[in-house]
Amino acid sequence: MPLIETRDVWKTYQMGTVQVNALMGITIAIEKGDYVAIMGPSGSGKSTLMNLIGCLDTPTKGEYYLAGSRVSELEDDELARIRNKQIGFVFQTFNLMPRASAFHNVELPLIYNGTPKDIRHEKVIRAMTSVDLADRMNHRPNELSGGQRQRVAIARALVNEPSLLLADEPTGNLDTKTGQEIMNLFSRLHKEGNTIIIVTHEREVATFARRILMIRDGQIESDEVVSETEKIANGTKL
Repeated sequence: MPLIETRDVWKTYQMGTVQVNALMGITIAIEKGDYVAIMGPSGSGKSTLMNLIGCLDTPTKGEYYLAGSRVSELEDDELARIRNKQIGFVFQTFNLMPRASAFHNVELPLIYNGTPKDIRHEKVIRAMTSVDLADRMNHRPNELSGGQRQRVAIARALVNEPSLLLADEPTGNLDTKTGQEIMNLFSRLHKEGNTIIIVTHEREVATFARRILMIRDGQIESDEVVSETEKIANGTKL
């Protein structure tokens, strides 16, 4: 059973008197432990698809299954519970609380879901160690580099041990060298068994994944496995 499965998914927006189809008949399956990049030009529908996969939105038509459960018709509060429990989000802009320490930023999802304090402490240390930031737990975001802030955001996404790690342009605010380091970290997390989906407009970033879904005009244009040759050519082969 796939971890993620969409069946003939459509997303339609009403713009005044005009209907705009952002997604048209998307059918995909992503297995547990896979590493997928979603690519496409501006307006292609990739962000809309990410929002549906991340349970931030629901389809106008079609079915979406996450870990075998049909989530395409759930109410907002039920979607929120699934997001908190099963999906870890990493954003381009980090979305960290500036006055809070790295430890507290990572701890927040556990506070929201009522995890006891002693268990929270263990989980935060484990998550921050996994992104090589065990020595930066008491630093605030303004005391960290851009790459370190993104690592804090990744630790926060991992702390609930989600079924899926979903990253939206995770290198967008980073220089090339730091972006490479973050993508190397994602590769390591994938090798450790995490299921990862990255949304990006950069082919060089996408080639870190095992598979690339290309979206154009709301439809899947191609679904390809990244070759070892391309990984080596782009310097993404670890």
